[in-house]
Amino acid sequence: MNFSTTDSIELASKNTDLESARLPSHIAIIMDGNGRWAKKHRLSRIKGHEKGAETVRTVIRTSREIGISCLTLYAFSTENWQRPKMEVAALMSLLKRFFEKEQSALMDNDIRLTAIGETERLPKNVQQSLNKTISSTKKNKGMRLNLALSYGGRAEIVKMVKELAIKTAKGEIDTDSITSELISQHLYTRDIPDPDLLIRTSGEMRISNFLLWQIAYTEIFVTKTLWPDFSQDEFLRILKDYQHRERRFGKTGV
Repeated sequence: MNFSTTDSIELASKNTDLESARLPSHIAIIMDGNGRWAKKHRLSRIKGHEKGAETVRTVIRTSREIGISCLTLYAFSTENWQRPKMEVAALMSLLKRFFEKEQSALMDNDIRLTAIGETERLPKNVQQSLNKTISSTKKNKGMRLNLALSYGGRAEIVKMVKELAIKTAKGEIDTDSITSELISQHLYTRDIPDPDLLIRTSGEMRISNFLLWQIAYTEIFVTKTLWPDFSQDEFLRILKDYQHRERRFGKTGV
């Protein structure tokens, strides 16, 4: 895949009323609905995941084209390990294929790949492909593509608490020094701004253990569209909706 294959003129025409200064800097997406899409089309769940991978490419390409700084995709949760072994194996194969096939496109489009989560739980061959792509793209500055892999928000918070407890026990910090900023510095996302916008597909009205700390003041948009059917047009419409929202962060409006 080449992220730059989208017709730039066509995309630009769709963005005439998008204000670049008011675009979200960081977008997070819960990509839900692959299985239901497959059932709807009488296909295997694996086919649903393969179709969903095409949508991933579309969203990455569009985000890079319009100037999004960071895109975090919930690719595989800690709970997903409980799915049937065949489905998990297929998902791991899709991940490995993505890292191997898209590395050159990430380089060509100045996209840096990073990952958050318990990536040590991934199969060794997937870890190797992931780490190779992360290393190859680490100097890219055009956009950050952050994949949540074997990720769980509660597990992340438990990890943070343990790290701070150890430092407290060693006398490296005291309890009075534990602030929101210090907590954020001990999360997987320590060097990433909190998401401005969280999108969830498939109409489910829940967070599903995703970025629990980081989305405290994130704008949320839920669409009933199943992930494989999520289009560039709908993505852009959601961004236009975001630009009409007033973000008050607990303060009164103007």
